[in-house]
Amino acid sequence: MTTYFDELETRSQDAREAAQLQGLNAQLQRNGYDPVTDLGGLAALPVLRKSELAARQAENPPFGGLAASGFAHVFQSPGPIYEPGGVGHDWWRMGRFLHACGIGADDVVQNCFGYHLTPAGMIFENGARAVGATVLPAGTGQTELQVQAAQAVGTTAYAGTPDYLKLILDKADEMGVSLKITRAAVGGGALFPSLRQEYADRGIACLQCYATADLGHVAYESPAMEGMILDEHVIVEIVTPGTGTPVRPGDVGELVVTTLNPDYPLIRFATGDLSAVMPGRSPCGRTNTRIKGWMGRADQTTKIKGMFVRPEQVAALVAKHGEISRARVIATRDGEMDVMTVQLESDAPAVEDYEKSVAEVLKLKGQIEVVAKGTLPNDGKVIDDQRVYE
Repeated sequence: MTTYFDELETRSQDAREAAQLQGLNAQLQRNGYDPVTDLGGLAALPVLRKSELAARQAENPPFGGLAASGFAHVFQSPGPIYEPGGVGHDWWRMGRFLHACGIGADDVVQNCFGYHLTPAGMIFENGARAVGATVLPAGTGQTELQVQAAQAVGTTAYAGTPDYLKLILDKADEMGVSLKITRAAVGGGALFPSLRQEYADRGIACLQCYATADLGHVAYESPAMEGMILDEHVIVEIVTPGTGTPVRPGDVGELVVTTLNPDYPLIRFATGDLSAVMPGRSPCGRTNTRIKGWMGRADQTTKIKGMFVRPEQVAALVAKHGEISRARVIATRDGEMDVMTVQLESDAPAVEDYEKSVAEVLKLKGQIEVVAKGTLPNDGKVIDDQRVYE
C-alpha cells in the first residue's frame, strides 16, 4: 500500500489553492453566483444553515432548489433534511480517510454505520470500495450476530461509531471468540483517549474522521494523530459563531464548509460545530491545513430575562466598535433573577461608552466588564450560560 491516497495530499499550498479556486468558481456558477478572484472572496457570500436548508426543501422538495445532479440515492436525516448520494468512485471522499487508516484491498470492513434512510452506511461503503476493500454491511445492533459474522468472514477492519466496537469486542470475549480486527475507522461520536488506548492495547489502530450527512467527508486523522487534516475537495472556514465572519487564525469558531463536488454544490454550509485551525503541517507529510477536531457546538443562543440573546448579536456588538477585539455574554442568577454580564476585550476602559450599544444591540441592559485584550478564553464561546437548571 502506498503512503498517500493520491498526489493531492502532498502538493504545495499554492497548487492546492489554485485548484480549489477553479473548483469554487465552477460551484459558484452552478449556484448563480459571480466568480471570485481568491478564496477569501467566499467571506462575502451568505452562509447556508441547516434550518434554512430544511425550510427551502419544504418549499421546493427534495433539495431546496440546489443544483443536485448525478446522484443514485436520496437519504433522509432528522429535520427532515434530504441529501443526494452517488455511487461513483469515492463520491463522498471517504476513501482518503480509510487509506490513511491503512485499509485496502486485503481487508474486510465490517461497516457498522446505519444503512436505514440516513447516509452514513453508504458513505463508508463507498469509501471502502474506493480503496478496494470488501464490505460486510452490518449496520447496528444484534451484537452477537455481529461477532459471528466477523469471525466467519474474517473481518479485519471496523467502521462505525467509536463506542460500538467495544461492545462487539466485549461480546466476542464473552462468547470466547477470537476476532482479527486490527484497524478501526470511526466517526459520528467522541473518541475518548481512554477508549482509543483500550483498542490499542488489543492491537487495534483506531483513527477518527469528521463528516456530515450533507457534506460527506471533511477532515481526518492520519497515523501521526496530530489534529485532523482537511479533505482535498472541501474549503473550510472558521467563523464567529452565528455569523459568516472569519475569525483570526487559531481562534475557535464555527466550521463553515464549501464542497467541490459538482453533483451537490454546497456553498458556505454552516455545520454548527466548533473547531480551530492548527498551525504548521502534519508530521505524516500531508500538506493540507489541519483543524483541532470537534470542539463543541456553535449554537449558543440562550434566553436571558425572557429575551433570546444570539451569537450574531454578540458579533454585531463587536463590529460596532473597532477597538473591541472579542466579547462574551455570561448568564448567571442572583436569587430568582437573571443577570447578564458582558465582557469586552478593549483598549478603551470607559464602561459607559458601551452601555448604550449593549442595550441597543442585545436589547437588554447588563453589567459590563472591560478586560485587556487576550484575556477571554479562546474556546469559541460568545455566550456562556452558567445558570444551574437542576
